Amino acid sequence: MDDFIAAARRHRKEMEKTYRERALKLFPWICGRCGREFAGKRLRELTVHHKDHNHDNNPPDGSNWELLCIYCHDNEHSRYEDEQHFSPESKSGQKSNPSTYRPFEGLASLLKKSE
Repeated sequence: MDDFIAAARRHRKEMEKTYRERALKLFPWICGRCGREFAGKRLRELTVHHKDHNHDNNPPDGSNWELLCIYCHDNEHSRYEDEQHFSPESKSGQKSNPSTYRPFEGLASLLKKSE
């Protein structure tokens, strides 16, 4: 099992290398969210983000990629995870209907009576 996991990690690393190199040739070295520029040693802080969150979807034109700094990339994945975990659709598979309970429905008439 350990050999299998090690091989999968090596394969993943090789894939990342190829699409990262292609993305760095296609796009300017600027974070797509915060706009920071990267060069030299700091270029390692610029990562490739898959817009559809599918790391196997690597079209040659780079349409599924954007370059994000490590901080914005982490933030993007955190937001995605929160959305997947906490959205009403994730629990039932359907959108939930908005609440129909109206706690202040009769308040206006009560206030008019008390005046």
